[in-house]
Amino acid sequence: MYKTLIAVAGAGLLASACTTTGNVERNAAGGAALGALAGAIVGNNVGSGDAGAGAAIGAVLGGTAGAIRGCNQDGGCGAQPQTRRQYYDERAGRYYYYDSAARRYYWEDGSPRN
Repeated sequence: MYKTLIAVAGAGLLASACTTTGNVERNAAGGAALGALAGAIVGNNVGSGDAGAGAAIGAVLGGTAGAIRGCNQDGGCGAQPQTRRQYYDERAGRYYYYDSAARRYYWEDGSPRN
């Protein structure tokens, strides 16, 4: 019973970990938390009933999967570059695009379009 409680508390601690450094850390922490929770549940109900070992294995697998997903979102780890849709401004004779993250329009050279 105590192992299950420790595993769930550890998963909650990992879920509350927040970073501002990037998707890799956020997704790794979230994946580890979900993996630990799922591993504790499965480990408690299957085999010898060891929730702690299930939580540890689930945290490692979930953290790894989350880190890989975050790395792909940041453009690394073999992710394909996202192409942005460009529009043509006939008056200016230049192309521009919309950056949904910044909610602004930019010329194709990266300068803001006013």
